[in-house]
Amino acid sequence: MLTELRIVGLGVIDDAVLEPGPGLTVVTGETGAGKTLVVSGLGLVAGARAEARVVRHGSDRAVVEARFVDVPDAVATSVDDAGGVLDERELLVVRQVAATGRSRSLVGGTQVPAAVGADIGAQLVTIHGQSEQQRLAAPERQREVLDRSAGPELAAELATYRDDYAARQVARAELARLKEQARERAREQDLLAYGLQEIAAVAPEPGEDGVLAAEAARLQAVDDLRLYAQRASVALSGDEDGMADEPSALSLAAAARKALEAAAAADVQAAELATQAREVTALVADLAASTASYLADLDADPVRLEWVASRRAQLQGLTRKYGETVSEVLEWSAASAARLASLQASDDHLDGLVDEVSRLTERIEASAARITAMRVAAATRLSEAVRKELVALALPHARLEFSVTPLAEPGPYGADSVSLLFSANPGSQPGPLAKVASGGELSRVRLALEVVLADATGGETFVFDEVDAGIGGAVALEVGSRLARLAQLTQVIVVTHLAQVAAYGDRHFVVAKSDYGTVTTSGLRAVDGEERLRELARMMGGHDDTTASRDHARDLLARATRDRGSR
Repeated sequence: MLTELRIVGLGVIDDAVLEPGPGLTVVTGETGAGKTLVVSGLGLVAGARAEARVVRHGSDRAVVEARFVDVPDAVATSVDDAGGVLDERELLVVRQVAATGRSRSLVGGTQVPAAVGADIGAQLVTIHGQSEQQRLAAPERQREVLDRSAGPELAAELATYRDDYAARQVARAELARLKEQARERAREQDLLAYGLQEIAAVAPEPGEDGVLAAEAARLQAVDDLRLYAQRASVALSGDEDGMADEPSALSLAAAARKALEAAAAADVQAAELATQAREVTALVADLAASTASYLADLDADPVRLEWVASRRAQLQGLTRKYGETVSEVLEWSAASAARLASLQASDDHLDGLVDEVSRLTERIEASAARITAMRVAAATRLSEAVRKELVALALPHARLEFSVTPLAEPGPYGADSVSLLFSANPGSQPGPLAKVASGGELSRVRLALEVVLADATGGETFVFDEVDAGIGGAVALEVGSRLARLAQLTQVIVVTHLAQVAAYGDRHFVVAKSDYGTVTTSGLRAVDGEERLRELARMMGGHDDTTASRDHARDLLARATRDRGSR
C-alpha cells in the first residue's frame, strides 16, 4: 500500500506531498491545477518513460518518491534480488528525471537499471488512464485480462505451456541449423573418411620418414662407404695380405707400449706413460675391430633399397596432402577422427531433435487444448459478471463478449486469439471494443473489469485517471460506488472532476494553484468537514459559498456514506 507520495519539480508542481490511506483516496482541483500530475508521478514510479519536458521550468530535475508498506512477498524478493533494502516491509521507490532527459531509479536505497525499477514499480502500482484504454483495445491486453480472470489453474497451465513452447523453439532452431548444414557435413565426412582410410592403408609409424631417409642414403652410398671403411681398416690394423709398406696404427701403438714398458722397468717416472700406452693400444684395437665389422656389413642390397624407395614414396604421398612430416600426418589423422565422430554425432543429434520436437509438439497441443477450454469457460463467466456491473453503471443493454478463436499455428500464449467485443444497444451486433465503444463506455468497461477481477490481496495500488470521462449524474454515482467497492479489496487512488465520484472517497485531497501558478506543499492538502463540503459544492456548480450548494454537497456525502455502509 502507498502511504506517501512526494513530487518535486514535476510540471507545475514545485513540492507537494500526498498521503493516501487505505480504501479510496480522491484527488480533485480546478483545471490546470496539476492534479493529473499525481497520476504522472505515480506513472514514473510504475516505470513510465521519462522525458525532459516533464521537469518543471527552472528546475534541474524532477523527483518522485513513493513509500510503500506491507510490500507483497513477490516484490520483496525482486527488491532483494536487485540489492535493495526493506525496512520492516516498508519500501522507498525513487525516480529522478534530469532536465537533460536522463533518469535514475532507486529501489530500497539502491540504484537499479530502469527496467528493474519499472518491473518492481509496476507490481506495486497499476495506472488506469488514457494509455490503459488504448492498451485494453489491443488483443494481447484482452488476452491478459481473460487469463487473469481464469485464476491460478490457467496461470499454472500457461506457465508449463510456455516452457514447452520455448523449448520447442530452441529445438526447432537447432534442427533447422543442422538440416541446413547437412549437405556440407556430408561432404566433410566423405573427405575425412577418405583421408583416414588412405592413411590407415599406409599405416605410417611415428618418425618413420626420417629413419627411411637415413637408410636410403646409406644404401645409395654403399660403394663409397666400403672404400672409406677399407682405408680406415688398413690404417688401423694393416693390409690383410701384408702387402702394404706403411706400418699400421695398431703396430705402432704396440711398439710404443713395449718401449715405454721397458722404460718403466728402469724408471718409475715412465710407469704412467706405459699405462697410457697400454690404454691407447686397447682403444686402437677396439676401433680396428669395429671398423672391420662395419666394413663386413657394408654389402650392397638393391632389393632393400628398392623397398625403401617404394615405402618413402608412399609416405610422401601422405605428406603432400596431410602434413609436411609423418608426425604431422598422424596428428591430422587423430584430429580428423575426432571431427568425424563429432559430425556423426551431429547426425545422431539431428535424429534426436526430430523426436524431441515431435514430443514437445504433442505436449504443446494437449496443453493448448486445456488452455482453450479454460479460456472459453472463463470468457462466459467474465462476460456475465461484467454485464451485471455494466447494468449498474447505466449500461443496461451492454454486451461484453470474449471471442476465443483458434490460431493457424500455436503461439507463445497458446493456440487462441482473444478479442473483446462490445455492444451498448440491444439489437446491435457486438464489434471490437476499441471501434464501437465511446470514451465514457470504455471507461466504464475498464472499471467493471477491475471490480470483477479485483482480489483481496491488497498488495497493489490502483490509480484511475479519466475514469469519469463522458459521464455524469446517476452514472457518476455508480462509478463512485464501484470505485468504493473496489477499494474494499485494495488501495484505490482516483483523480476526478465529478463530485459524485469524489463523495465516495475515504480521503479527499485538493490540488490548488498558488498566485504564481505553481503548487506548493500546502497546495496539495487533505480536506474534511466544511472544507470538503465547499470543494464538492465547487465541483457541482462552481460556487462553494452558497447554502444551497453546500446542502447539496452534504446530501451527496450522506448518500455516499449510506451506500458504503450498506455493502
